[in-house]
Amino acid sequence: GDFSCTFTYSAQGGTNEQWQMNVGVSEDNGLFSCSIWRPQGKSYLFFTQFKAEVKGAKIEDAMAYSQAAVGAQNDIPLKQEEFEITETTVSHREGKFRFELSKLMIVAKTPRDEL
Repeated sequence: GDFSCTFTYSAQGGTNEQWQMNVGVSEDNGLFSCSIWRPQGKSYLFFTQFKAEVKGAKIEDAMAYSQAAVGAQNDIPLKQEEFEITETTVSHREGKFRFELSKLMIVAKTPRDEL
């Protein structure tokens, strides 16, 4: 539709890691979501940088995780200082990001046409 989500990154290491990306729009087209994660839980990639960008909507909520939930393990969120959120992007924070990323979730609000 009118929305897109782009994930760019730079990383080292890891062998044949499987990652997934899902995008979705709520029934009333009011919310757009974008999720990027490793279903096996923790990624062993050494991320030097990452950025997720949404087009057609403004980010309302976002969270990045060093480990994704798997089995009895819970998601482990990055510390707030490790990444930053703007109206349209979620990205690593230079000098604070600890090189671990396994999951990124974004919820964005779509612009409403006023009647």
